[in-house]
Amino acid sequence: MSFESNLKRTEVHVSGAALALLTYQTLGIVCPGIGTSPLYVLNGIWPGTGPAPPHEDVIGAVSAIIWALTLLPLIKYVFISLHFGTGEGEGGTFALYQSLYPPADDDSEADRTLTVDSSYQDKGHSDVHTIFSVGGRQRRISKTFQWPLLIWCLFGTSLTMADGVFTPAVSVTSAVGGIAVAKPSVNNSVIPISIVFIVLLFIVQQFGTARVSFLFSPVSLLWFIALAATGIYNITSFPGIFRAFDPSRAVLLFVRTRNYDLLTGVLLAITGCEAIFANLGQFNAASLRLSFALVAYPSLLLAYLGQGARLVVDGDNVIKNVFYNSIPGPPNGPLFWIMFVLAILATIVASQTLITATFSLFQQVINMKSFPPLRMLCTSDEFQGQVYIPAVNWSFMILIIVIVAAFANLTNLTNAYGFAVATVMFSTSILLAISMYYVKQWPWIVSILFVIVFGFFDALFWGVAFKKVPQGAWVPLIIGVILVLVMLLWTWARGLEEGFDRANRKNLRHFIQQNKSTESLFTAQDAEKADVVKPEDDHRVIIDSATATSRRVKGLSYVTRYRVPEDPNEVLEAKRDLQRIPTCAIFHKFTRGTGVPHTFISFIRQWPALPNVVIFLSICVVPIAHVSEDDRYVVRKVRSLEGIYGVTYYLGFREEFSINTDRLAEQLCAAELQANPDTSKEFLDDIRALVINATHIVPHYHLVSNRVEGGCIPPVVDFVRKWLIEGIYNRLATMFPQTANWMTPAEEIISIGINAFV
Repeated sequence: MSFESNLKRTEVHVSGAALALLTYQTLGIVCPGIGTSPLYVLNGIWPGTGPAPPHEDVIGAVSAIIWALTLLPLIKYVFISLHFGTGEGEGGTFALYQSLYPPADDDSEADRTLTVDSSYQDKGHSDVHTIFSVGGRQRRISKTFQWPLLIWCLFGTSLTMADGVFTPAVSVTSAVGGIAVAKPSVNNSVIPISIVFIVLLFIVQQFGTARVSFLFSPVSLLWFIALAATGIYNITSFPGIFRAFDPSRAVLLFVRTRNYDLLTGVLLAITGCEAIFANLGQFNAASLRLSFALVAYPSLLLAYLGQGARLVVDGDNVIKNVFYNSIPGPPNGPLFWIMFVLAILATIVASQTLITATFSLFQQVINMKSFPPLRMLCTSDEFQGQVYIPAVNWSFMILIIVIVAAFANLTNLTNAYGFAVATVMFSTSILLAISMYYVKQWPWIVSILFVIVFGFFDALFWGVAFKKVPQGAWVPLIIGVILVLVMLLWTWARGLEEGFDRANRKNLRHFIQQNKSTESLFTAQDAEKADVVKPEDDHRVIIDSATATSRRVKGLSYVTRYRVPEDPNEVLEAKRDLQRIPTCAIFHKFTRGTGVPHTFISFIRQWPALPNVVIFLSICVVPIAHVSEDDRYVVRKVRSLEGIYGVTYYLGFREEFSINTDRLAEQLCAAELQANPDTSKEFLDDIRALVINATHIVPHYHLVSNRVEGGCIPPVVDFVRKWLIEGIYNRLATMFPQTANWMTPAEEIISIGINAFV
């Protein structure tokens, strides 16, 4: 296989014209999230219902905005955080966690190995530490911190998703609110009009990031040009606004006014900056840096300077709606309506920023098995990170419509907006500092200084945002808490399920054995002793004593275990006959590793018959869009048992699950001929005929919580654990099966129910 030696996705590196094109796409997807903030920031600092602020306060506020944009989006996110994506090119807080505790590499060779006595272990990973080696130096981070850091990063991830709900709500509503400036009579229609635009926005998501970006990028470019042009024009009315570049003006504003709440409005200027890092998987670091540093950042600076200049010169006439009232010309003039149309389009584009970031984050947590497996559709042949998730798309659309209708006006929405952003920024700073020391192996003083500098600003914004919790910020907090609880439950319970599967794998040769004519099977005397059999999955199966007589036959048998009634702690092994039937069964392996899955063991014990063709199938999604039919299946034949194969099914990230049984049958026949060139044509024809009508067999684990032993409050712990596992997780697992993305007809799938005691 051309790609089997490297199955991991890597960051996409482009240059020249390809980089320019990607930067242009980035401009239409990522930058508008922060680029529409001039619509509402200054009115977020000073509400339009109040008086115009003093001149020095305006200069101080613009200074605070300029330096907030410089320190956080530009330096922290664009110049620093984009260096910390995963090897797959993903970004965001969850990507930082993956860098600290990377998942094990896929081992397709091990998946096809069915006759080796070894449980699956993460290759190259210690059970105690994660070891990082750079330039001959080694640093280790203890696995003790894995769960605390996981909780921390999942909380940050969930709040970024919550921010994906409020960004479209605030952006679109603020832009549509411009109608009321020119036509006050339609003020009551702002919310219904906003909802219409939101619905249209989510309808176009199904066309994919690449197509949407080509539609949105021209709008974004025109928007940033318009911001810069109007900003330059307005600056000429008061050039003294350039004093805002002096950071002491921002400090003096808070010293003079002692109004810490002014930071709430300043925070609105940097909302969307976390999407720069979260969208890394959709594009790449170079394109994000170029689009923000060369286009978005300078345009935003000019826009805020221009608005500040107009507020100084004509404060009372501008304060009601700073953005629209600072547009040159009359309120009903052609430039006003041009800017209004651009603002509407730009806010729709800005909403796209957090929507695509949310898709990317959901892709990460689903792939890491920290969220139920939702259906994901890749929309690009070049970028595996460009995905569309229908369930997320329509759920978020409904939630945003409800929020817009419930909050009723922009002031209430902006009160709720920002808390999630501030929390995510603080979470990212902590994880970045840890990654600097362990992953990059920079000196510890660099990590400490990073936390002191950027943690200080993050803490300032978080503190003022937290004060808004009673005024509406509790909504994104509740959304984030619900999401993080679901993620933690799924991560924990899914880990228990996979641990059970790995612990109950068997060496195929130890479970199914070839009988010899001199070998005595399970005897009648054994049957009298063995009241019941207790397999590993704790099913209780009655022994059929009529068939458990002393016989000497040739054929197959399988090993089972039973308890002796006189001594329940004594577990003995016995053999039972196994007949072969003319069918083909495909047993799916959902967890990595050697040996046969527990599904197969449970199947044989419930129906003691072995199909003539047995395929143990592992699915491996590779970092290319499409896989040729010649490379799609890799087969390993079990030489000691006839008709049993380990198969890896390679799937391109843009392809749907759909097994070509004709091609698979040919691969099995090729494996037979390679093992034995004298294999008869009739035998090969039988394989082809059986594989065409194969039945898929998948596990459905019903987790059963074991009683917690010891501790000071075992009944409480036992009750909570049982409720989480059996009451919630089992129901979620039934609602979101791993086969949800399959194209195989339901009638061709047999689900084996297994009680997994964990």
